[in-house]
Amino acid sequence: MELHASAERSMSSLAPPLACKPPRGGRAAPFLPMSRAEMTALGWESCDIVLVTGDAYVDHPSFGMAIIGRLLEAQGFRVGIIAQPDWHSAEPFKALGRPKLFFGVTGGNLDSMVNRYTADRRLRHDDAYTAGGEGGKRPDRCTIVYTQRCREAYKDVPIVLGGIEASLRRIAHYDYWSDKVRRSILADAKADLLLYGNAERAVVEVANRMAAGAAPRELDSIRGVALFRRVPEHYTELPADDLDSTDEAAARKPGDTVIRLPAYDDVKDDKEAYARASRVLHREANPGNARPLVQRHGDRDLWLNPPPIPLSSDEMDAVYDLPYARAPHPSYGDAKIPAWDMIKFSVTIMRGCFGGCTFCSITEHEGRVIQNRSEGSILREIERIRDKTPGFTGVISDVGGPTANMYRMACKDPKIEAACRLPSCVFPDICPNLNTSHDDLIRLYRKVREVKGVKKVMVASGVRYDLAVRSPEYVEELVTHHVGGRLKIAPEHTERGPLDLMMKPGIGTYDRFKEMFDEAAKKAGKKYYLIPYFIAAHPGTTDEDMLQLALWLKKNDYRADQVQTFLPSPMATATAMYHTEVNTLKGVSRGGAEPVEAIKGMRQRRLHKAFLRYHDPENWPLLREALREMGRADLIGPRPDQLVPFSQPPGTGSGAGKGRGQPRPVYRPGGGQRFTTKGVPLKS
Repeated sequence: MELHASAERSMSSLAPPLACKPPRGGRAAPFLPMSRAEMTALGWESCDIVLVTGDAYVDHPSFGMAIIGRLLEAQGFRVGIIAQPDWHSAEPFKALGRPKLFFGVTGGNLDSMVNRYTADRRLRHDDAYTAGGEGGKRPDRCTIVYTQRCREAYKDVPIVLGGIEASLRRIAHYDYWSDKVRRSILADAKADLLLYGNAERAVVEVANRMAAGAAPRELDSIRGVALFRRVPEHYTELPADDLDSTDEAAARKPGDTVIRLPAYDDVKDDKEAYARASRVLHREANPGNARPLVQRHGDRDLWLNPPPIPLSSDEMDAVYDLPYARAPHPSYGDAKIPAWDMIKFSVTIMRGCFGGCTFCSITEHEGRVIQNRSEGSILREIERIRDKTPGFTGVISDVGGPTANMYRMACKDPKIEAACRLPSCVFPDICPNLNTSHDDLIRLYRKVREVKGVKKVMVASGVRYDLAVRSPEYVEELVTHHVGGRLKIAPEHTERGPLDLMMKPGIGTYDRFKEMFDEAAKKAGKKYYLIPYFIAAHPGTTDEDMLQLALWLKKNDYRADQVQTFLPSPMATATAMYHTEVNTLKGVSRGGAEPVEAIKGMRQRRLHKAFLRYHDPENWPLLREALREMGRADLIGPRPDQLVPFSQPPGTGSGAGKGRGQPRPVYRPGGGQRFTTKGVPLKS
């Protein structure tokens, strides 16, 4: 605990504390206003800041726009919300009048393209972040569209981009849906500033400095900010190519250094240049040692300041203790918002992830330094859920975060943490400098269970099983008290080739966790199932790899009910591999990069998904054809060790699984499946 506290103090000392002031008038608004009538009721003639979001407005700390809005309100600003406006004209963007300071624009809790399309580029017909779950309430690339409409509404009002869509598109990036490299979203949207990552510190500083008269171009010193600017003369430019061709110590020049990434015009045509840019971006992700990055876009330089400093526990507590209404805005009436229904009885205890899984973008957005809430703050939120959330029956649906069991884990040495450039603390092995104790989390679980009125506390967030196996006490605590019949776990694959490119542990670690899980369940007198998640068509996965995974599934009697194919989300390392077909985890020198097979053809992507659903008769014709091509016709037949039968049930097999196994509307980066175990359906 003390080691973690010292690391937190060291990192936080790089930034001033995040302080909150009383709202103007001394009292928080019941909800941030979405109409002129609500502004009038609050006694406002105008807003200082208007936030535009692609999600329905739910005033709860699981929704980014609510956090930013309430935080700015606590700074004394008058903040309004325009949620899911009709983007076909500028009129809906004038609903709250001209903001005095700026428009803040976000696509919402998900990238709008991930929200609207499946991994097979099929349009989704529902939206978990919309009242009634109705699809079509936001446009494609809604951050860009909303910015254009804000500019049309009030052309002289500054526009600040934020949220995950902007954060993960902050430099030139491969876009899966158009199959091309696009410019930074800041260039395409023609906004003034972009705030990336968890932007609480940045947005507060931007608002306060703009209120004091600063222009957006003068905010070039704020961490987590991207903008177009000239490189100051006193900076030494270091080409990105040098980081792989020279010794790291030699590459680190003293004084003010900026790393010049390959220009947009280069990366859009040269895949190796793109790979180098991606590799450098991920190496410059540690707030303790990251340097500014610059990338040429046409005749301008896009400048990215180093990442935000993580919030301390006191600052996290202040953010989560803000006066949220903890409900959807009343204008939605009785219409259900699926994402709200999913999280309204859950509690976020931490942010960030040091796992570094290449298919996931959590680290690129939230950072790898874990940010933790205090026990007191977490317990207070549970009491608020108990007392103020209608329908609460005594069950907390989740106590977790991006990863369930990284709470209060950190590097043992703040100096090592500040200097480290490794993309993962747990791959290829768990770093000896990482404090992996689960003691704080076990103590938290026990205190949460003691809250009056709480009958059951679930852990629904993903458990990092390679950490959990180091603490048998944690596994026993988890299984005995916090599992509701099934626990989802994410080995992602069984074969070493794709696992290395995912930066995931071997299947043997999963097997050890399963043994501990089963033993704990037996000791507790419970009949629980462990439900593994797997990814189809990840870069570097061969047909043989998927065949071996299918045989493992059949041997262990697992049947995938819903299957997620790898979706190349913006900025993920695996997306760079998919686009460039080289291993960006290793040095990327011209002509010397390690090749990676990218599964791009729709037939092969369908085949990889079919291997995960080997039991579905709709997939048998495709699997039989593939097994014969692979020289594995011996796996066609009725024996238990064979994968698919010779015969086809009447009325099946014409669509090869088409339309089945589509991902759920709430996106888990990289993929995820529902399973049946021994033929028992797993409900959502």
